[in-house]
Amino acid sequence: MAKKGKKYADALKLVDRDTAYQAEEALELVKKTSVAKFDETVEVAVRLGVDPKKADQQIRGAVVLPHGTGKTQRVLVFAKGEKAKEAEAAGADYVGEDDLINKINQGWFDFDVIVATPDMMAQVGRLGRVLGPKGLMPNPKTGTVTFDVTKAVEEIKAGKVEYRVDKSGNIHVPIGKVSFDTPKLLENFQTIVETLHKVKPAAAKGTYVKNIAVASTMGPGIRVTTTAFAK
Repeated sequence: MAKKGKKYADALKLVDRDTAYQAEEALELVKKTSVAKFDETVEVAVRLGVDPKKADQQIRGAVVLPHGTGKTQRVLVFAKGEKAKEAEAAGADYVGEDDLINKINQGWFDFDVIVATPDMMAQVGRLGRVLGPKGLMPNPKTGTVTFDVTKAVEEIKAGKVEYRVDKSGNIHVPIGKVSFDTPKLLENFQTIVETLHKVKPAAAKGTYVKNIAVASTMGPGIRVTTTAFAK
């Protein structure tokens, strides 16, 4: 196990583990407790009162963050003909058909997000065993299976992030970098939490938002009060 340095220990002293902070204060603490030499990613983790085993409580989707994530996503688009030209014009990093499918089957993964037109999904589906475990399979729910490739590519480049509840009812989403101003992180944070509230399943009973925490890549987790989002 890697040893925690003095800087981390000092940063940890700034956080009261028994306190749930207001979102703005928590994000300011995330910036103060960032000890890495690189620009760490800030992530929000939300524990939801849902049962992911039930089909009507599986939460998945995507949202464009107002200030992006601080990372430029490499977008691969499976399309042909005019749609391929549209994807290239929109700024897609890679556009193709069977050539890219074969390349991925050989172990190539130099991309972050895949978009596919519906008429390509029969071919792309063959990559399910390879892309599925990595969370890269295109899905209509996240807007990555569409004929509107221009919109899809532009939104991803602008800071679109996907969210998906795991087996334990948790959702983890990046909301920016430590170098972001606190107001920008706060607006991205609020966008995620408000989006999750909007997609609350009708079948979910009891407290919906059970716990919220924010943290930088190498920093400690900081609890955020759920008072405003617990309904």
